[in-house]
Amino acid sequence: MIEIQTVGIIGAGLMGTGIAEVCALAGLRTLLVRVSGGDPAQAVERVRASMAARVARGKLAPADAEAALGRLEATADLAAVAACDLVIESIVEDLERKRALFARLAPHLAPHAVLASNTSTLKIADLAAGAHATRTLGLHFFSPVPAMSLVEVAHLPTTDPEARAAAEAFVARLGKTAVPVLDATGFIVNRLLVPMLTGAIAAYEQGLAPAEHIDTAMRLGCGHPVGPLALADLVGLDVVYAMAKLLYKEFGDDRFRPPALLRRLVQAGHLGKKTGLGLYDHTCKPPRANLAALAVERAAA
Repeated sequence: MIEIQTVGIIGAGLMGTGIAEVCALAGLRTLLVRVSGGDPAQAVERVRASMAARVARGKLAPADAEAALGRLEATADLAAVAACDLVIESIVEDLERKRALFARLAPHLAPHAVLASNTSTLKIADLAAGAHATRTLGLHFFSPVPAMSLVEVAHLPTTDPEARAAAEAFVARLGKTAVPVLDATGFIVNRLLVPMLTGAIAAYEQGLAPAEHIDTAMRLGCGHPVGPLALADLVGLDVVYAMAKLLYKEFGDDRFRPPALLRRLVQAGHLGKKTGLGLYDHTCKPPRANLAALAVERAAA
């Protein structure tokens, strides 16, 4: 069986640094590769800040955080993945850019290495190619990575069973639950989640109820910890929009059709919590409905 001791993460954004954090804390040598330019050391500082916040909350021992940081290295050199047993791609959700990255990675991968994508909606079959095709799979982590316990392991009928077993053992080592799923657009969670998010945004757009009431109804009526509009803001409205477009294109089902309000907010740069404004105004504590959200759509109507 493939023994995963060194992990490379390609992409130093929120998801990439989150994956790097949990890998380092699990005792794995972790290489974080920043491919978008900028100082790779900034990515390590993001991980350090995340761990410091957990230490401050009493969720992580200071000694464990320091030991994990000692196992973490950041670089801009893609060739450094040659030392990795598992390489996880976590760049922007764009098929052509991921394909281009995989092509650049191919010459540097160790023969035994498992190659994974953190894609949330794209099919692994559209990414797997060349000598590593049978050892390419999906490892879909959820945000925030340190807090979320699920990882979808997407595999093809032709996936090497040893690679799949190694991936599932890796997820278990992180203290997370692996849910294997046959490769398909959206896997399990987003196939079911996106219609709820787009439906909630459409209901809000149509004036069914204020944003807070829609979220309260779903929290208390369905036992959800977070309402769908607040969740859309947390995920990122640009991410929700991209997923909805892809699923709608794939299946032609109106449940996935992006509402006009969602499109207008993304075009206006109101992407949710990460930009401060989305369906909610996150500059307020606690956040309250962003009344300008509907104004954006009405102005465009």
